[in-house]
Amino acid sequence: MTRSRNLLAALLLPLLLPVRFGVLLLHYRIGRAKTARAAGDRGAISIELALAVVALVTIAIGVVFAINSLGGKVTKQVTDLPAAPPSQ
Repeated sequence: MTRSRNLLAALLLPLLLPVRFGVLLLHYRIGRAKTARAAGDRGAISIELALAVVALVTIAIGVVFAINSLGGKVTKQVTDLPAAPPSQ
């Protein structure tokens, strides 16, 4: 169980770095938007919300990239397996 969990973490960690970056960026931008809202600066609010949308798109692209990369690796591993013997 732990071996498969470690293997999964080793495969996903490099793939999920853009997602982690996007989450940090989104958190930062939402904090800035809350600060701008508290200050009453409507222009800054709209800019920060637009940048938060960019962060969400970054997260979505990272997830799609991770799924495609992992799917390609798994497909390659499945096709490399030997054929199972016929059942009786």
